[in-house]
Amino acid sequence: MPYESAKDKELFGKSVDTDTGKLSVKIMSYDGGTKKLQISREVKDQEDKLKFAKLGRMTSTEVTEILPIIQEAISNM
Repeated sequence: MPYESAKDKELFGKSVDTDTGKLSVKIMSYDGGTKKLQISREVKDQEDKLKFAKLGRMTSTEVTEILPIIQEAISNM
């Protein structure tokens, strides 16, 4: 069964701006299935446009900034 973007629903979403871009916390559900937490990173390129990047490792500042958002997201699961 191939992935269909129309079936992927965002149930919750908040972002925080960082020095290098943006971190986003979302609750997603595919085709009415299990709610899942998604954390993503976007970084600014040379033209200050945001583009997707691997989340990878996070600094303590980044974790401190998104932790309240993660806790809010969990309450919506």
